[in-house]
Amino acid sequence: MSTLRFTDIIALGFMTFALFIGAGNIIFPPIVAQQAGENVWIAALGFLITGVGLPVITIMALSKTKGSIEILSSPLGKYASLLLTVICYLSVGPLFATPRTATVSYEIGMSSYFTNKDQGLWIYSALYFFAVMIVSLYPNKLLDTVGYVLAPLKIIALAILGITAFVIPAGTIAPPIKNYVDHPFSEGFVNGYLTMDTLGALVFGIVIIQAIYSRGITETRQVTKYAVIAGIMAGVGLTFVYLSLFKLGLGSHDIVPNAENGAIILHAYVQHAYGDLGALFLTVLICLACMVTAVGLTCACAEYFHELTKLSYKLLVFILVGSAFIVSNLGLTKLIAVSVPVLTAIYPPAIVVIVLSFLWKYLNQPSHVIAPVTAIALIFGIIDGLKVAGFSDKLPQVLQNLPLNQENLAWLMPSLIIFVICFMIDKSRKIA
Repeated sequence: MSTLRFTDIIALGFMTFALFIGAGNIIFPPIVAQQAGENVWIAALGFLITGVGLPVITIMALSKTKGSIEILSSPLGKYASLLLTVICYLSVGPLFATPRTATVSYEIGMSSYFTNKDQGLWIYSALYFFAVMIVSLYPNKLLDTVGYVLAPLKIIALAILGITAFVIPAGTIAPPIKNYVDHPFSEGFVNGYLTMDTLGALVFGIVIIQAIYSRGITETRQVTKYAVIAGIMAGVGLTFVYLSLFKLGLGSHDIVPNAENGAIILHAYVQHAYGDLGALFLTVLICLACMVTAVGLTCACAEYFHELTKLSYKLLVFILVGSAFIVSNLGLTKLIAVSVPVLTAIYPPAIVVIVLSFLWKYLNQPSHVIAPVTAIALIFGIIDGLKVAGFSDKLPQVLQNLPLNQENLAWLMPSLIIFVICFMIDKSRKIA
């Protein structure tokens, strides 16, 4: 039986962690911390569930399905499974996550070097996506290029930033604002969606599995074992990064009050801690973090759509990179504004599919349980998405009175109720 060398296991764990740590992971914890203020650690607990727990569980689930979302979501039926898969790939690919890696790295690290911000974004994103394209064209080299070179550099830079956040505090802790006053846990939970790590895990699964295959490991149990190890290593790394970024943002109100987004907080903090030298350090960190994630997303999307459409992998890389380049030039604030309601809508069904995949062996007919619950989660997820988008007043009053409505988790109770009903029906059929 083939086994991975210890150095390959470490490189695989580094690669998995590096694939996750991108734009959203770096910019959202500081803004959550600043707004949550004194309630930050309650909000952080909710954030860590969706930002760390769910992605690690997703990697574990995918390790048993060869990294395929379609197999994982197969109980939904052929067309619903395909639709969910395509939506996930497009969301973390050219529509939201991949363009966001360019806009975040530009806003934090490079925008200060350009007098014309819009023109600067075009120039920077063109160079950025050219580099992403070059690396993405050779997916079999990912463990070597990312696992052994880019990921260690990225981890060292993140470690320096994380340690600095504890050693050099920014200032005093402000009172909580917005929903963090009354609902810090659920607000942190929902904001964890914005990292897109769970959707990213659904997409990265195939990249991680292919990296294991590239070392000659093909036996299912071994592949699962190494994928789980990689997922746990990534989870530990993500937790450290998030906690340090929460600490960084917690006292940031003194140096940049009422920040518009986490990118502004990061830039101000590094300037506060390191002066002008900090700007250069932050530029290197952010560019590395975002570029590695963009490469992983591009490779995964190209691989999937190659299997789906039979178009050339390299042609798809060109298409995906070109699309992400165009979308990225909308700018960071617009991208976040558009992505929030969409992610609020699609996360609930994705969570249901992932969590219930561990119950397949206990169900007589998994599709008769998982499909109805996922449908309910999608319906109420769309309702939550409409509320986040500002259409709350247009919805019927009965939808405003749902349990957990104020927390934007209105999907949870209906999904649990439908699950219990369908589970009992499934078990009764076996008895009959």
